[in-house]
Amino acid sequence: MPKKKQIDPYVCPNCGTKVEKAQKTWQLVSPLPDSYGRITITVMGSFVCPNCGHKWKSVVSKIKAGGSSVEIEGKKGVKKIESKDSEEKANEGEVIELDLSDLDEDEEE
Repeated sequence: MPKKKQIDPYVCPNCGTKVEKAQKTWQLVSPLPDSYGRITITVMGSFVCPNCGHKWKSVVSKIKAGGSSVEIEGKKGVKKIESKDSEEKANEGEVIELDLSDLDEDEEE
């Protein structure tokens, strides 16, 4: 049977006691980007309940970096940071059209 998804990783799943911080944290980097070209970095944490001594592991936050934006999912919700480069790429430059017959005439002269 699959585990229930825990809403707050800082609350003990056994007794419901709030834990201040994770005992240990580490990062997991996904090898494949999502549809926007961003890599997902998951920050995991191991916790110990001070009340009942229960130990558990949970996702502390997720960071999606790359492409044109960075998205951070954490304790305080989702924060999206847009890059200014995406706007500059839209206005990258103008298209210059040349007629090949004009080039041929210059070579003959």
